[in-house]
This record gives sequence, C-alpha cells and structure tokens, in this order.
Amino acid sequence: MSLDKDAVRAIANLARIEVRDEELDHLAGELSNILHFVEQLSEVNTDGVLPMSSVAAMTLPMRKDAVTDGGIPDLVLANAPEAEDGFFTVPKVVE
Repeated sequence: MSLDKDAVRAIANLARIEVRDEELDHLAGELSNILHFVEQLSEVNTDGVLPMSSVAAMTLPMRKDAVTDGGIPDLVLANAPEAEDGFFTVPKVVE
C-alpha cells in the first residue's frame, strides 16, 4: 500500500502533527515502507501459535491471600523515633 501527499496530510491532521508541504513526499515514502513491512508480517503462518505477552516464559508468583500483622512488630517499632506499649508515639496535633 502506498500513500500519497493527501493521505499523509490527512494522517498528520488526525494525529495533530504539523507537517510542512515540502516534507509530505518524504513522509509518504516512509509511511509506505512501514505499511509494506506490516503487510509482509501478515503473510507469516501463525496457525497453532498461541498469543503471548512476552518472549520469556513467565508466571506470576502466587501466595496465599491472608491478612497478617507481619509477625515482626518489634523490628517495625525499632524504626520509630518513639514507641510505647507496642504503638508508635506521635505528638499531639489537635488541641
């Protein structure tokens, strides 16, 4: 499929791209080459090939969906500037 100047002008308008008239011939050739390459891809036989999202075989790690307290409250509270009775101590902000 080859594109002419009018088609490139219409595409640029739809894409909201400003293209000068002297660039239309060059862009028509570039876009025609891209479309020709895509047409070649449609000729590849893909029967029996499953669609994939990545070339690397991956599965997401699964874990049990359980709510816990983390099991390390002492380590967490060790990062607090001040802790009291197992809770963070913060300054009073409301009077």
